[in-house]
Amino acid sequence: MLRCQRCGANIPESQATNLEGKVLCEDCCFDLLNPPKACDPLAVSSTLSIRKQLGQKGTDGLSQMQKLIYDTVVHRGEISKDELMSTLHLTPESLEREFAVLRHCELLRAFKKDSKVYFVKY
Repeated sequence: MLRCQRCGANIPESQATNLEGKVLCEDCCFDLLNPPKACDPLAVSSTLSIRKQLGQKGTDGLSQMQKLIYDTVVHRGEISKDELMSTLHLTPESLEREFAVLRHCELLRAFKKDSKVYFVKY
């Protein structure tokens, strides 16, 4: 068993990736090579079109973590990035990855207030 040098997760040798001399898990490798972009108009358009074709509404088709993030934000009304990470025990990278999907679905949005990032329902 190896340890990801970015997030610290234990990973089987068969699932470890060596990137620039560092042993990484699949998620960290993916995040470094293809960072999530929450503000991507083409991704929003594509996501909304696909969801419409599939008949998905609201939280249909989301992962359990995405649903949990969405429900937490809806319940709180407005929550800071730090509070959300602390409440759900998320790393900044995992929150960015999950939030990008929620933003592309136009379910949540983010804004800055007093140099802090906050999330609210779209």
